[in-house]
Amino acid sequence: MSQRLHILAEEDDDPLLSAVNLVDVFLVLVVALLTAVAMQQQSQANETIIRNPGQPGMEIIVRRDGQEVRYRGNGGSSEGQGERAGVAYRMKDGSIIYVPEGGNAASAPR
Repeated sequence: MSQRLHILAEEDDDPLLSAVNLVDVFLVLVVALLTAVAMQQQSQANETIIRNPGQPGMEIIVRRDGQEVRYRGNGGSSEGQGERAGVAYRMKDGSIIYVPEGGNAASAPR
């Protein structure tokens, strides 16, 4: 019986073993935190998806901040109910000049 107590009383006093165990625990925590950050960034990513590009049934899907907005083409060219407002000219130096159309020259920016 004294021999059994002697075995139970024996302790491992090797500090290296406890340091290795702490390193393992911290590695698991770091991996868990990195995974959480990656999942958070992936869910908040802004992305644009174009399905059937150039086709009459083209669809554009925009995801921003976890919300999804879909734009569908009607199969025709881009037309609107507006009217032509003026003409823009690109100069040789790269600047752009806008010339409004119509008889009202006083509304032109100077």
